[in-house]
Amino acid sequence: MAQRQIIYTEHALDRMNAESEMITFEEVREVVIEGEIIEDYPEDVRGHSCLMLGVTSAGRPVHVVCAPKEQYLGIITVYVPSEMKWKKDSKTRKIGRSY
Repeated sequence: MAQRQIIYTEHALDRMNAESEMITFEEVREVVIEGEIIEDYPEDVRGHSCLMLGVTSAGRPVHVVCAPKEQYLGIITVYVPSEMKWKKDSKTRKIGRSY
């Protein structure tokens, strides 16, 4: 299988570089390759997208919102799930969808 190019939005890069996050490109790749889709957004205004969860080799959970396209995978945002918004499994929201 050919490797699909990954393109990051400016927002995703900002979130990855936030002092509270510091998420690496390798961690994002780990989530995309080995993680699971926990929410699917087929009607998203940006086009079909989904929320993925993965536990990185560093042992922390990371969420990646991505939009699969024919030629590339768009990374919309990346973050470490907040215990205030997510249950301990990092899969289940404590409150409704945030966007």
